[in-house]
Amino acid sequence: MEKDWKLFKKKLGGWQEAYMDRLIEEYKDILNSDASSFDKYYTLRKKIYEDYKSPGVLARDVSRSNMFIILLGLLRDEAITMDDLDEFSDELKEDIKQCIK
Repeated sequence: MEKDWKLFKKKLGGWQEAYMDRLIEEYKDILNSDASSFDKYYTLRKKIYEDYKSPGVLARDVSRSNMFIILLGLLRDEAITMDDLDEFSDELKEDIKQCIK
């Protein structure tokens, strides 16, 4: 598990950066839509508020004991895929697969 923890700490920032890049493209789509300024503003405001809660944007309480929960959240929010976990231990990947079934 120590190897998984070190790998997690190494990868988390990059995963979050890539996820936020994707969100920014979604925000641009909202702003470039044909909706009224009022609708654009409130749609964007709501989306940013919801996205802020995602571990892809802000992983709270990053620790060994919370790593598994954060990974599940990243997968749930599609900030990462199972392919992103290729370098992690088979045990961790199996535990994750059991939880997402």
